[in-house]
Amino acid sequence: MADVKKVLCPQCQKEVEVNEYKICPYCNYYFPLTPHERLTLIADDDSFVEMAEGMQSMNPISLKGYEDKLKENQKKSSLNDAVTIGRCKIEKQSVVVGIMSFSFMGGSMGSVVGEKITQAMIEGCLNQEPVILFTASGGARMQEGIFSLMQMAKTASAAALLEDTKTPLFIVLTNPTTGGVTASFAMLGDVILAEPGAVIGFAGPRVIEGTIREKLPEGFQRSEFQLEHGFVDAIVTREKMRGLLSYLIKTHTRSNSDE
Repeated sequence: MADVKKVLCPQCQKEVEVNEYKICPYCNYYFPLTPHERLTLIADDDSFVEMAEGMQSMNPISLKGYEDKLKENQKKSSLNDAVTIGRCKIEKQSVVVGIMSFSFMGGSMGSVVGEKITQAMIEGCLNQEPVILFTASGGARMQEGIFSLMQMAKTASAAALLEDTKTPLFIVLTNPTTGGVTASFAMLGDVILAEPGAVIGFAGPRVIEGTIREKLPEGFQRSEFQLEHGFVDAIVTREKMRGLLSYLIKTHTRSNSDE
């Protein structure tokens, strides 16, 4: 039997053994998942086919040291960039998925992330297949200057195309989802789900407190707070995510008789 890996929970500071869902059994802290781990939980076996696999970031504003930073993050995360896209099946239903990873430069949205998210949405439009996006990001990738900020408008336009073609867009907000990603496509889904305890917002709490000069309420920006205030439709545990996504696909996909 293989040795069970023990890790230190950053929330309760206890040494824990985590199963495939990677949730602390003591405090319910959600450890981050790699795109592969996420797909293992939601997708049918061997159904995922990656898109735009070889796409990699350039250095559009010739920022010194950025190319080395990219190589360092590629080696550390085993990813080409901060999002993985492709097609898969969930309970035999075809979908397009995009899964962001905070382990690659904090999930920041640069030109490649914006392009891949847009391609995933267009693929959904062309094939009339629902698009599911799992977000995890610190915001725009400022090493790419204005090119990173342009991705907000680009991805929002792609989301509008989904709406025009009546193609469902489901968003799953994971910890953390902040900055330009929250301010663009992450809040444009037909249904917006969130994992428990996820930080969801634009600016950080300290910045907001310094701006409004008021103490923020307990749990501010956590998914539970956002659900209470109408920014999230439901909080879903990892154990129930596959089943709920399957249900949403069934209830939001037009049958042949409706066409």
